[in-house]
Amino acid sequence: MPRLSDSLHATRARVVHPHAWIWEPLEADPRFLLRAMFGCKAAYLDGKMMLCFAAKDEPWRGVLVCTAREQHASLMQTLPALTPHPVLSKWLYLPEARGDFETVAARIVELVRRRDPRVGVMPSVRRRRARLPVK
Repeated sequence: MPRLSDSLHATRARVVHPHAWIWEPLEADPRFLLRAMFGCKAAYLDGKMMLCFAAKDEPWRGVLVCTAREQHASLMQTLPALTPHPVLSKWLYLPEARGDFETVAARIVELVRRRDPRVGVMPSVRRRRARLPVK
């Protein structure tokens, strides 16, 4: 006889990120990787972190473009909807609340897909924490 917990577990729906449609064009690339990062989703290509998709409250609701500060002016000239993120100012931000969000997000993904050299940062190497001896 099946257990009640089995049937409840089997009917649990998978939650889809509200910005999943944005990174879908990148999924066909064999060098694409999507990882969780601080409650957001980070998209990587060729080992570089390219975009971060945030679906929380402002200012964490939109697309963050991972880039060096030296590239901000050029990218903002190409895509005037981008602004430095109000908290994480090293990256550019496209807030979901903008009326042209979908159009601009698609253009950003196209830049990433074409591997525009202005977009992407190499993630820092994570150091392993030393294990404390068990007493």
